[in-house]
Amino acid sequence: MSTFKKLQDWGDSHHPAWLDYFRILLGLILIWKGIAFYLNMGAFSSLMHHAHLGTAVFISMIAHFIIIVHLIGGLAIALGTHTRAFCVINLPILIGAVFFINLSTNIFRPYSELWLSISVLIGLICFIIEGNGVLSVDYTRKLKADVN
Repeated sequence: MSTFKKLQDWGDSHHPAWLDYFRILLGLILIWKGIAFYLNMGAFSSLMHHAHLGTAVFISMIAHFIIIVHLIGGLAIALGTHTRAFCVINLPILIGAVFFINLSTNIFRPYSELWLSISVLIGLICFIIEGNGVLSVDYTRKLKADVN
């Protein structure tokens, strides 16, 4: 049995029910950040204004990818369907947010988003291990499949 499968089985058997509320909150935060990223595209377009065409297209593709992954991944995590997969997909985005975007000289300024990014990153790692829980679409599907 692979290490990842053992980790998955352990997380499924040791998942407290109260942790599901944090999974739902994590999903809602990801949706919120996806919407906020979309609404702040003006700052992003000013970054692309002085970039070369190839760089601007690449940056624009990454921006749209981040928005889509946050919205769809946040919804899936909040509902509890394919939680581990969407946490893994969101992981590189949050690592980039923590180490390249928020980790600057102004991390101690008021309302710094570094702490939110670190909290979401820890939450993603937690739910990669823990999985869905009982308040999830996948758990409901599993129960229905066991009954039939």
